[in-house]
Amino acid sequence: MPNFEIINEQTETMQIRPATYDDIPVIRENAEVVFRATYADIITPDQMDYMIDWMYSEESLRNQIGAPGKAFFIALDDSRFGGYVSVEMQGKMEDGTPLFHLQKIYVMPQLQGTGLGRKLFEHIVSYLRTVGGAPFRIELNVNRNNKAVGFYEKMGMFRDREGDFPIGRGFYMNDYIYALEVR
Repeated sequence: MPNFEIINEQTETMQIRPATYDDIPVIRENAEVVFRATYADIITPDQMDYMIDWMYSEESLRNQIGAPGKAFFIALDDSRFGGYVSVEMQGKMEDGTPLFHLQKIYVMPQLQGTGLGRKLFEHIVSYLRTVGGAPFRIELNVNRNNKAVGFYEKMGMFRDREGDFPIGRGFYMNDYIYALEVR
């Protein structure tokens, strides 16, 4: 696994920087907003509560920030939190190409459509090029009913496969798996 290094980027007024443990409260607060806005018409409130606790509890975020093979970035400026993106090394493809999983990429509802999502996506691709070079593959799971599938396609990703993945308490993630081959 590559050793991830710190990479900061200024994008207009938003700075994209690595998340720290000190950022956990603001990530949790804003994840609650963006996650609920994203999934309000897609999953049940019970599943939403379960997934927020699973992915955004303090313990879960501590395990995602700064852990070997993982990188978590936030976008913010002096007055607002813009969004976040995280990636994890998954191993290697059969041909030896490094495989990464884009765990999260979310933009606050009021900033969607401003180009911040593109900046976060481009930041993570640039980051992976910097720490590991190319080629590599990035995959992500996206709910089949999530309007973000169009965004991922605009970013050059393609729908590779789909599945229904049990996540506990009888809940499933009904996802497409999108991929991007970076050469």
